[in-house]
Amino acid sequence: MAVRFGIDVWVKQKFRALKGLRVGAIVNPTSVDASFRHLVDLLHDAPNLTLSALFGPEHGIRGEAQYMVAVGDVARDRRTGVPVYSLYGSTFESLSPKQAWLENLDALVFDIQDVGARYYTYIYTMALAMKAAAKAKLPFFVLDRPNPIGLDVVQGNLVGKKFRSFVGLYELPNRHGMTAGEIASLLNTTERFGCDLHVVPCEGLKRSTTWAQTGRDFISPSPNMPSPATALVYPGMCLGEGTNVSEGRGTCRPFEQFGAPWLKSHEVAESLNALHLPGVVFRPCSFTPTFDKFQGVSCEGAFLHVTDRRAFDPFVTGIAVFQTCRTLGGKDFAWRADAYEFVDDIPAFDLLCGTSKVRGGIEAGWPLERIVAGFASELRPFLAVREQHLLYG
Repeated sequence: MAVRFGIDVWVKQKFRALKGLRVGAIVNPTSVDASFRHLVDLLHDAPNLTLSALFGPEHGIRGEAQYMVAVGDVARDRRTGVPVYSLYGSTFESLSPKQAWLENLDALVFDIQDVGARYYTYIYTMALAMKAAAKAKLPFFVLDRPNPIGLDVVQGNLVGKKFRSFVGLYELPNRHGMTAGEIASLLNTTERFGCDLHVVPCEGLKRSTTWAQTGRDFISPSPNMPSPATALVYPGMCLGEGTNVSEGRGTCRPFEQFGAPWLKSHEVAESLNALHLPGVVFRPCSFTPTFDKFQGVSCEGAFLHVTDRRAFDPFVTGIAVFQTCRTLGGKDFAWRADAYEFVDDIPAFDLLCGTSKVRGGIEAGWPLERIVAGFASELRPFLAVREQHLLYG
């Protein structure tokens, strides 16, 4: 096996760290071992421990709910009969485990595939559960997994305090270059959770390891994240959620393509290729979404082809994409104005960017270089702190 994930390490150890404990597990469809056995089943069948509760993040335990759709509690898991609780309801308070749910537990286990972008809400589900576990005096175990877009590149900016939300709850960059276990360690220290944290590291993982080198199939961690290629562009193309441009939801290649009925594909591709952005080429394309924005309406735009993974900067590329869409779209282009991730007084685009500078710069007609100026220097303090929590050489 090229890389052994945290769950595989525990399977090999026969879950001895949980011996005699009543366990709660935070899981979704990605929570499987190298033989595609789900953690819920493994814990339920393991001797000398009791699986007592399950907790589901955004999209639910089975991963069927679309983004920003509240997930209700399910009385019992159909296969095991274990109680199931939702960690993604209709209010911000619903994102944390209730203390009453934890009263009959001895430990919490988190095993969910992250994708390496700060917008992806699973790391915040993990963080809020860590805080709840600390309050309940429960040990918290993170079964670590590789980052599908790599551990050796950090890009973007940091979230300003005014712009904290469930797509940027802590001071992390757009592309953080860390595993969930490393982030858990960092946040436990910097945010002073006081959590009794135990990370089960991957074996055989290096910072230079690509997903292909892990030897594992990629299981979609959410309905619109079908592949590592999607994850690679996501730290920039998720910005589309803050606009009225389709980010490709409702197609087979979400986030890798974008468009709108009022754009012209060749104009979009030519304008973006003229910027000579590193590591990416734009191809004119058309698509008709089956749901979400412009359902059933033909859209024109472009497809991102990443030609150099290390040179490619998804966040800067995403800013360029939606700056270009605004320029070419004119009055047809609009920023998303409705409530987004439990916040209704700050534009969604600003929440995603972690600042109002990007949207303000686009509206002011600033060149791309001016909009992104200062991002690299902004990352330096984070990089110094990050270094103290890295688990893999």
